[in-house]
Amino acid sequence: MASRPLHFIWLADGSGSMRVEGKIQALNHAIREAIPHMRAAAQDNPHAAVFVNAIRFADEARWMGEKLTPVSEFRWQDIEAGGATAMGEALAMVGEALQPPLMTDRALPPVLALVTDGLPTDDFQAGLNHLLSKPWGRQALRIVVAIGEDSASNEAQEIFRAFMGNDALRPFHANNPEALAEQIRWVATVVLQSVSSPAGQTPDQVAGISAAGWTASLPLLTGMHAAGPDEADVW
Repeated sequence: MASRPLHFIWLADGSGSMRVEGKIQALNHAIREAIPHMRAAAQDNPHAAVFVNAIRFADEARWMGEKLTPVSEFRWQDIEAGGATAMGEALAMVGEALQPPLMTDRALPPVLALVTDGLPTDDFQAGLNHLLSKPWGRQALRIVVAIGEDSASNEAQEIFRAFMGNDALRPFHANNPEALAEQIRWVATVVLQSVSSPAGQTPDQVAGISAAGWTASLPLLTGMHAAGPDEADVW
């Protein structure tokens, strides 16, 4: 049986707050180091053809490269931090992308991985509404890697819950570079393996299907907290 396309999109916060205490350097390093693990995970599952891309959002949101990039060819381009946090614009751009011709009736539900240290400065709700107005936007597995203390605020957690749209999930959280690298690697491998496995496949028709219906069968997708006596809350 021919493999089915699976799109994995990083939404990376490049706002000015990410310059503080080396957060943007840690994000770049973590995702760059995770890409080979993504390739290995994809190679282990011939049922899915994995494509990867990224959006960097600051004063505005921009795609990192072509929207149809096989994981074997994807190269992370380090981003520099500065400006505001156009998270809503990034979500709207993803919504526009998750339509034909990029998405076909054979596609697996996409994975959207939001990596951020705080709150949007634009109209987040409008962007989210646009994303969720698209069948593939609703069907996507939407996960969050939250960076630093500010991302643990009640306001930020409310934003994250709205984005994930699934009470069975919670954000991943990292307070130092080591924890961030661990969380990013976990998202890039375990999540990818779970979603792309035959057991995680969904019917071809995505309209009207709730993401909660299939993520419920993935018990690992409940967030994890890298902890231990040596963990330092540096962010």
